[in-house]
Amino acid sequence: MIKASDFGPDFLWGIATAAAQIEGTATQYGKGPSIWDTFTAKSGKIKKNHKLDPACDFYHRYAEDVALVKYLGFKVFRFSIAWSRILPSGRGEVNQEGIRFYHNLIDECLTHGITPYVTLYHWDLPQALEDEGGWTSFSINAAFNAFVSICALEYGDKVKNWIVLNEPFGYTSLGYMLGIHAPGKTGLSNFFPAILHTALAQAEGGKILRAQVANANIGTTYSCSEIIPYTDSDNDVLAAKRIDCLMNRLFVEPTLGMGFPTADWDVLEKFQIEYGTWRLQERMKFDFDFIGLQNYFPLTVKYNAFIPVIQAWEVKAKSRKKPHTTMGWEINADSFYNIVKKFAAYPAIKNIIITENGAAYHDKLSDKRVEDPERIEYFKLYLSALLKLKNEGINVTGYMAWTLMDNFEWAEGFTARFGLIYNDFKTQERTIKDSGYWWKEFLKYS
Repeated sequence: MIKASDFGPDFLWGIATAAAQIEGTATQYGKGPSIWDTFTAKSGKIKKNHKLDPACDFYHRYAEDVALVKYLGFKVFRFSIAWSRILPSGRGEVNQEGIRFYHNLIDECLTHGITPYVTLYHWDLPQALEDEGGWTSFSINAAFNAFVSICALEYGDKVKNWIVLNEPFGYTSLGYMLGIHAPGKTGLSNFFPAILHTALAQAEGGKILRAQVANANIGTTYSCSEIIPYTDSDNDVLAAKRIDCLMNRLFVEPTLGMGFPTADWDVLEKFQIEYGTWRLQERMKFDFDFIGLQNYFPLTVKYNAFIPVIQAWEVKAKSRKKPHTTMGWEINADSFYNIVKKFAAYPAIKNIIITENGAAYHDKLSDKRVEDPERIEYFKLYLSALLKLKNEGINVTGYMAWTLMDNFEWAEGFTARFGLIYNDFKTQERTIKDSGYWWKEFLKYS
């Protein structure tokens, strides 16, 4: 039976959240609108037309929720700072009520002996900056740097663990190429500049934290998936290589000083030529203390000439009769093992923390209990793979489960429940699921 103590006394056990998904109070206490406030107000963008506010009302209930983190036994609480709560217009005047809220949240964590890991950007760009072009606009970098500096100077004496960006490929591809996430833009003409400005932001944010926070432990996070060709045909193998360039290499390699992975895909080579990215290679480089990896599924792909640009198509887990969550995401702990090893093979990556991992199921509250054996089995599988990595000498130093409680799951609205705690979104009553109690037992001897 796997247990937390198997990972050693210094291993970090945490739980992850994001401001936009839990806080609520979208238009209160001086907060300005974010792109997700705007996006969710548009009909048909979110499943069942669910709205972002009040989400989990974490803004009012943070003390209760931090106490739950403590009760479950986690030593790390990862949360993000909502940019538009600090700077309602994205730049300029600072909202002191927002500043106070995060001070209170940080203090609550520290009072309970919980280490805060603070994410600076978890997808909720101020709408005022999106009105100027958002991540497609060159002006975004100066605005982001100013926001990072405010947070570093305000909280740096109490917060030493920082995550600059959350899943840059996620928000640039879904929000600026495919249009299914906020702000809903599409096409390479939006995607390419968003990539470039994001790659600059992650490095420059890291440099600001290094300069302004004494003894800082600085990271950034990447979504990652093992990309598996459907057959061993040349077309499928090359299709998988293209997707790997996008999903796994696009942002980590510039950070490591390698530039964008242009050699393996002519589309990225054209991007480099058009934007002169080689001139910015030094600016995009930063020596992070840790890299956060967020893995939920592998991707099996086959060649498809009718798909623009990438000429690749996902072969779904369900159609391949593979185990999957209610989101259709394949459950494959061996693939998790493989992708972490892939990232660990970069010589410049010194330390890896799994900053998100979890599963959504159709959870039901019955007699004040939520039975979710599938989620417990999921965690057992993935933690066993993680222990195997650690025992083989891979420098994985922490794991953060996604997520504390059921929340607003972006385009899925409130339909996708990932939490260890069941949330009734009408009453905001929290009920610890069986998986939450499993974690409490697991962590007892950490």
